[in-house]
Amino acid sequence: MFARFDYIIIGGGTSGCALAATLSQNASVLVLERGGSPYDNPAATDIGNFATTLSNTSPKSWSQLFISEDGVYNTRARVLGGGSVLNAGFYTRAGGDYVEEAEWMSDEVEAAYQWVEEKVAFQPPVMGWQTALRDGLLEAGEFPYNGFTYDHINGTKIGGTIFDHAGHRHTAANLLEYAKPDTLAVYLHATVHKIIFTTKGRPRPKAYGVIFQDANGVLHKAELAKNVMNEVILSAGAIGSPQLLMLSGVGPMDHLTAHGIKPLVLDHPMVGQGMGDNPMNAIFIPSPTPVEVSLIQVVGITKYNSYIEGASGVIFSYSWTRNYFDGILNYINEMQTSGTNTSTTLSTQSITDFFKSIHPLLSATTKAGLILQKVAGPVSRGHLELRNTNPNDNPSVRFNYYQEPEDLQTCVQGIATIIRVINSKAFSKFKYPEATIHGLLDLILSIPTNLRPRHITSGFDLKQFCIDTVMSIWHYHGGCQVGRVVDKNYKVLGIDGLRVIDGSTFLKSPGTNPQATVMMLGRYMGQKILREREAFHKKDEEA
Repeated sequence: MFARFDYIIIGGGTSGCALAATLSQNASVLVLERGGSPYDNPAATDIGNFATTLSNTSPKSWSQLFISEDGVYNTRARVLGGGSVLNAGFYTRAGGDYVEEAEWMSDEVEAAYQWVEEKVAFQPPVMGWQTALRDGLLEAGEFPYNGFTYDHINGTKIGGTIFDHAGHRHTAANLLEYAKPDTLAVYLHATVHKIIFTTKGRPRPKAYGVIFQDANGVLHKAELAKNVMNEVILSAGAIGSPQLLMLSGVGPMDHLTAHGIKPLVLDHPMVGQGMGDNPMNAIFIPSPTPVEVSLIQVVGITKYNSYIEGASGVIFSYSWTRNYFDGILNYINEMQTSGTNTSTTLSTQSITDFFKSIHPLLSATTKAGLILQKVAGPVSRGHLELRNTNPNDNPSVRFNYYQEPEDLQTCVQGIATIIRVINSKAFSKFKYPEATIHGLLDLILSIPTNLRPRHITSGFDLKQFCIDTVMSIWHYHGGCQVGRVVDKNYKVLGIDGLRVIDGSTFLKSPGTNPQATVMMLGRYMGQKILREREAFHKKDEEA
């Protein structure tokens, strides 16, 4: 076991695992993951247990509930493999224009995606309900049909999945199979409290290690070996990475001073800015005929920047829904009793009402599908700030869903497309003949999909419907954005020996679903860092 490491990676998530496996080929690596291992309970990640696992928000679970200041429920992963352990499994690449804007080398990107795909990506078995969704999208005018592809292209397609044909999930943790075991150490239940810096005899602060806490509450220090190329790399995700920078004294100075953070390392006003979460709105369609259990497979990539996707057969079960909402009520209670200041007063009335008079269509059925629209981008942006200095607690996040009119317009067009799909001939066998669109909109309005107020106009005004029923599809990003907090090589501006490599650096969400690109980025940057390391040592030897 190394006492010191060439690289310390904070977060063994979707990017951290890919990054660690790559760097271990030619350097010693320590991964500090605050959660446990997905291999402790393999059945929990199977397709049939998706909703149960995601909605289990108990203190040691893999899914950590947070509620944004917008009154929308959200989840953070707390497990080796990160969000790829909890998500709906959809695997699809970023578009060519995204790669171009990021100034990534396209041949390297291609190779990195393939490296990921060999371990985790599969072609899904498309059955009755998903076929009807596909044909309904084509009937609604979402052309052309692009068949099965990982590529992000306009029209209707079938994307990849990280569930294999037996319904077992493959995650970013599987990418650790590529690692050199003798140069990689992975610590689980290791919560980083802060990154430590030195300024001794230097014009800029340099990261040289971290303080972390183990499962028993004991604090430890892990340090980098002495070598100018060695680095601490933050891969804690869009909530964790900006939060940890702030807890380490890097962020907006006034905010850090107000929380008594010491030492103050660098005034970095853009840390926590530019937070985005792609808004999602859905229509739930009870079905007269049985439906298969399917998560996201078919997607309509529209010309107006909305992505239409669907899932069937796993949407509603009284027990997990009850548990999930109990978790939300407990969370809000704790927030209120701990005197944590939320600037929004969140009303839980909708949850209480929901369980008093559960909609008869819901209590009767798991035979149902759900068609959703996700707004690409988005244009609307918010920010993240600390609530307190406890790294286990969620910071305060506001995404400002639908603040910008173009996002709202996109949603309206997305819902209009979903309505055309529901009314299509292709989809008719999965919808009760007497069901009306107005009735289906009312059904969603009766479910506490968030903690926002409902307006009487929502049933017939799609703009209001979008605002009132907005949910997260868990594609939040930003907080350590390229050009604002990090440079094009993901190095934190103004600091040596520190990078951020994860979705917090994104200016917008890649492709229809980001996980493929987050894993790709870990591999891509790992390769790049190793090349830089090799070039430096070569030069050093020659000198």
